[in-house]
Amino acid sequence: MGGGGREGRSYRSRTQRKHFKQSRENVWKRSKSDPDSTDGHASPWQPFATQNPSFDEYYKEQGIVAAEEWDRFIEVLRKPLPAAFRINSSSQFCSDIRSQLENDFMKSLQTEVIEEGEVEPIRPLPWYPNNLAWHSNFSRMQLRKNQTLERFHKFLKLENEIGNITRQEAVSMVPPLFLDVQPDHFVLDMCAAPGSKTFQLLEIIHQSTNPGALPNGMVIANDLDVQRCNLLIHQTKRMCTANLIVTNHEAQHFPGCRANKNFSSASDKGIESESNMGQLLFDRVLCDVPCSGDGTLRKAPDIWRKWNVGLGNGLHSLQVQIAMRGISLLKVGGRIVYSTCSMNPVENEAVVAEILRKCEGSVELVDVSNEVPQLIHRPGLRKWKVRDKGIWLASHKHVRKFRRIGIVPSMFPSGSSHMDATDIEPKHGNVTDVNSDEGLQQVEDVLTSADDLEEEVSDLPLERCMRLVPHDQNSGAFFIAVLQKVSPLPVVQEKHINPEEKMPPRNDDPPKKLQNQDTEEVNGMEVDLADGTDEKDPEGSLEANSIDNEDGAAVEPDPLTCEKVNSEETEVPVNTETKSERTGGKRKLQIQGKWKGIDPVIFFNDETIINSIKTFYGIDDSFQLSGHLVSRNSDTNRVKRIYYVSKSVKDALDLNFRVGQQLKITSVGLKMFERQTSREGNSAPCSFRISSEGLPVILPYITKQILYASLVDFKHLLQYKTIKFADFVDAEFGEKASKLMMGCCVIVLSKGLYSAYCYKMLIGSLNLYVYSIIDLLIRQVGKLCQILSKLMRQQ
Repeated sequence: MGGGGREGRSYRSRTQRKHFKQSRENVWKRSKSDPDSTDGHASPWQPFATQNPSFDEYYKEQGIVAAEEWDRFIEVLRKPLPAAFRINSSSQFCSDIRSQLENDFMKSLQTEVIEEGEVEPIRPLPWYPNNLAWHSNFSRMQLRKNQTLERFHKFLKLENEIGNITRQEAVSMVPPLFLDVQPDHFVLDMCAAPGSKTFQLLEIIHQSTNPGALPNGMVIANDLDVQRCNLLIHQTKRMCTANLIVTNHEAQHFPGCRANKNFSSASDKGIESESNMGQLLFDRVLCDVPCSGDGTLRKAPDIWRKWNVGLGNGLHSLQVQIAMRGISLLKVGGRIVYSTCSMNPVENEAVVAEILRKCEGSVELVDVSNEVPQLIHRPGLRKWKVRDKGIWLASHKHVRKFRRIGIVPSMFPSGSSHMDATDIEPKHGNVTDVNSDEGLQQVEDVLTSADDLEEEVSDLPLERCMRLVPHDQNSGAFFIAVLQKVSPLPVVQEKHINPEEKMPPRNDDPPKKLQNQDTEEVNGMEVDLADGTDEKDPEGSLEANSIDNEDGAAVEPDPLTCEKVNSEETEVPVNTETKSERTGGKRKLQIQGKWKGIDPVIFFNDETIINSIKTFYGIDDSFQLSGHLVSRNSDTNRVKRIYYVSKSVKDALDLNFRVGQQLKITSVGLKMFERQTSREGNSAPCSFRISSEGLPVILPYITKQILYASLVDFKHLLQYKTIKFADFVDAEFGEKASKLMMGCCVIVLSKGLYSAYCYKMLIGSLNLYVYSIIDLLIRQVGKLCQILSKLMRQQ
């Protein structure tokens, strides 16, 4: 389907970064073989324009920067975005990586690039705590192409792959800092993909925990798009955490999971419930909503040619809905951060103002200007205009009647709906029919000139919002507002909608799935993506009225759900007959769990298998397995992977069972055990091996099937497919290896060599690290063999 033109445009979109040239850094380059060429020959490269007259006119009028700053603002906005990265604060090698950056790369790069006239090639971001975030003066393309930066680039790639650093835009690191997350907090990331902020939140809750221990908090990361959920899972997988749940919901309809006496309890499903959780509420909510994205022009310059005013106007209502849903899921006393990578006040201050109006004092806008010292920021705007179809509008009273579906009162500073547009008197006479051609022209003559409009000014403290602009600290643009919930939300009466009333078009419909894409691998679990539409929830909305939970505590009603009872998120009963089954389709849809096409989350309670695992690996009793293991297959004999979940995630899953599995879970927990698939593995006393992802958590508790190898023997194990026990250099090691039972075992580089000699030599001589032996076994076997060979020669 589709012709060559569509394929060509798709190809250019995917390869923009590939064709970025150092000599003209402010533009993306088209492909050498441009399929749009009319003569069939390769057309010369043409840059994407880095200017847009509509953009300039709009933001000059909005006054986001002073007139004397405009030229500098645009100049910086047209330059490539400098690369930035963050050190994983929960990594055991955090201080060593920071030390290498400070003592090695800062000095060596200064020497290497001095001929090119660069100053401070890399530096820590002064506003990020403990020098854990770094800014470079090189774009990502320069890092890839510049030969003098090759060693630094390889360092970044290796550390990012292992999970010791995360490459992330500098301003994108700011919102999680203002959340003030603690290790015991329940955190919701409403629009989480691609996952860099989620990873940052996980770092924070794991930061103060000891090796092998798990924090009491958790993060639920949600995204509407299944494909983006896969990207999110891939990003957070490097964290090796059991405190994460990834869900796939529309953010504005994220389930509240209120427990109701009508629901069957978890004990009915063979699960012992120890949780008193009656509703899924959060201490912190990150609401980084979908936006027009013009703050990312420096890393995605193709936005220049796509940008138009309608992008922001069309997202405003959805952004309000998502933010209100986040507040309804927030505990009293909790904090929510609303953020966008847009500079448009309609997507920023207008949304915050509408939130404050809707909440009627139950939420306050917090002044956090002093919480992150040295972060250069500007106050939020209190006045702005709305532009629609080439017309400047200072108030909703100026909106023409037939445009009021798209241009709503909340877009304006006052948020008020005034007189009808038909009451507007043009300067050059009265018009009885404003909707006639003559009347429209006269109204446009009145409204087009922004200078003639009397601007509204908000009476809300919107100056407490924060704007980050590119030329202040050589970054992208960002908007941040921090709100605190001081009391329960007011009860809003249900709105009865006339079915004949014309409803505005939805901007949040999920993308259509590809016809040929039936399944997707999600964190090692196969998920059916085809025909992802679901039937209406037969239980209806659980959140329309105030109810009591099992403990007798009043549960706060959800004003957003009161207004809109029928959620667009829908569920499928397990035994419901599908359309393809009724019509005799070629392929039956996978309906194993509550959600169509999503594997169920099942607590794994097979004591025979659990006890065999504990006995085989000698797992200490202090590490609780029972009740903390889940699988994605209800048939115990066919379970391939067993996942470990923390206490907080276990409680959330227990609540989810009690409310009828409202959460659509795509990934949960940490893959801990995998079934042996080799012929020899089938005869082993334990049919499950330890997963590399789960090893860092369980390693301190293993007492059997674990050996410590010398440097030479460790290298031999990596280098040779088979080796005889007698051929090990360390005879004692060979003897212990011969006594291992058939099945999985763990080989660790001897503690003394690893910490005292091997590690320091790798830092000083080779500028590489041995971070996780298991990770290197999987990803870096060849490189590790070379490193160990050099070390032995140095000995």
